[in-house]
Order: sequence, then C-alpha cells, then structure tokens
Amino acid sequence: MYDIPPSMKSNNKWDPDASTVKPGNNPDSSTILIVEDEVDLRDMIRESLEQAGYRTLDAGCVADARRLLEQHQPDLVLLDWMLPDTTGISWLRQIRRNGRFKNLPVIMLTARGEVSDRVTGLDSGADDYLVKPFSLNELQARIRTRLRQQDAPSEETSVEIGGILLDSGTHRVTVETDEVDVGPTEFRLLRHFMDHPDRVYSRSQLLDSVWGQQVFIEERTVDVHIRRLRKALEPVGKAGLIQTVRGAGYRFSTRGR
Repeated sequence: MYDIPPSMKSNNKWDPDASTVKPGNNPDSSTILIVEDEVDLRDMIRESLEQAGYRTLDAGCVADARRLLEQHQPDLVLLDWMLPDTTGISWLRQIRRNGRFKNLPVIMLTARGEVSDRVTGLDSGADDYLVKPFSLNELQARIRTRLRQQDAPSEETSVEIGGILLDSGTHRVTVETDEVDVGPTEFRLLRHFMDHPDRVYSRSQLLDSVWGQQVFIEERTVDVHIRRLRKALEPVGKAGLIQTVRGAGYRFSTRGR
C-alpha cells in the first residue's frame, strides 16, 4: 500500500475536460504526462513532480491520454499497464508505430513485477519499468536520467561503421538508402557501441554507460534491448555486427567472431 499524505487525498472524480498543463516551479521545465487510473496515486505523483519543478498532464484512461499526447506533445510519459479502456502495453505499441512519438521516453508504472512482465514491457517499447509500490525519489531519479539522455548532445553528430550511418542530430539510423526503425534506448545503445567498436562490454558496464549509474534495473534489461536492436538491424543485414561474447558481454564489430 502507498502511504499517501492527507493533503494529497482526493475525493473528486477526474474530469478529463479540465485536464490542462499544470505549471511547475520552473517555466523551462519538462512536461510529463501521467497515465494512471488510481486517482490517489495519480495525484501523489503529480504533486511530487510539480514540487520538483515539472509541468504535468494527467489522464485516467488511454482515450484521454491519446488526446493529451496529440495536443501537448509531452517530454516523457509515465504509463500504467492496467487501464479501464485498454492496456497501457497496447497503447505503447501504438505510440512506437507513430513516427512523431517513436522516440518519446516512456516509463511503465505497474504492479506486474514478474520477469516475464518486465520483458513484455521493454519489448513493447518501454524505456524503463518501475514496479509498484515505488519510491517517489526513485521515480524522479529515473525521470531525470531519461530526460538527460534524451537531451544529451553527442560529441560528433554522426558516425558510420560497417555500412551503418547513425546521425544523432536527426536521430536516424540508415543503411545505404534504407532507414532503420530503432527506439530511443536502442539508438543510445547502438551509438555507444559504434563509438567504441570491437570493445567488449559487460551487462553492468552497458547499464552504467547507456542507462546511467543512477538507474536501478536488472541486468537482463540489457539482453532485451540487444534483442530489439538486432531485430531492427536484421532486415538490412546488419544484426551480426552486434556480437555476443560468451561469458563476457557484447560488442559491436565488423570482424568475424
């Protein structure tokens, strides 16, 4: 159970027509869309984020979340799995198929904590996965990490190795004339590999380098995103460049194994 302060309790039903961007303490702050059908939890998260300086939007179902996403284009989405009209997972897959939002950071918030559920969430396009009940401090740490990774400029705009051209300025990956559809986490993972070709990285090293040292997720998460990256590169014949080094980790190499 969540320990919700009395000041955050709400006895009113959520009114989607009254849902507008609620300003944080910083006019230049990021906007976060909270999609959660538990009113008390949604209020608690919203108040915590606003006190931290973020602007917020909130929705109790996918239909309203979809409208807010189109109207306001938030910088990050906090998404519950179980929602009254459809599952968060189903909507997440729709988001990733939409070119406008395929790189939008999404953090799943759910009571489903089995490894298989985490894998499903990450495979569906989530960038992070937080199991209820959770610490609001940890949630904010993960949000900061995601937003920092989204905004961080690369030292060089583009890099090309093994026929793969990665352009950080346009956030595109191409092989000859074919564009490769990769999510934001896979993009950062590929960029890291291409910046350090032939070097072997363990799962823990990749977590620190790509996800950030302040993010607390299981090492198996790396395997999920490696699989997604290979799947994205497979149609253009480049999946083999992401190599598994038995007992050590992974590397990006144009050489044979």
